[in-house]
Amino acid sequence: MSVQVGRQRREILQLHRASISTASAELLLTRMLAKIEGLCAERDRLRKVQGGPTKGRVLGGRSW
Repeated sequence: MSVQVGRQRREILQLHRASISTASAELLLTRMLAKIEGLCAERDRLRKVQGGPTKGRVLGGRSW
């Protein structure tokens, strides 16, 4: 997700430098960031409820 957000920011900057209106692109980026924050909060809440690991595990990694 962070790669996609960074890509969007760079594209908005290019549009801004070219004097092209970036209002709709900035609005889209704001919505994307809000969605990401909501998903991260939901993930953290679920981890807390389920008692799962908070960090250090990799998807499909070893459990030792």
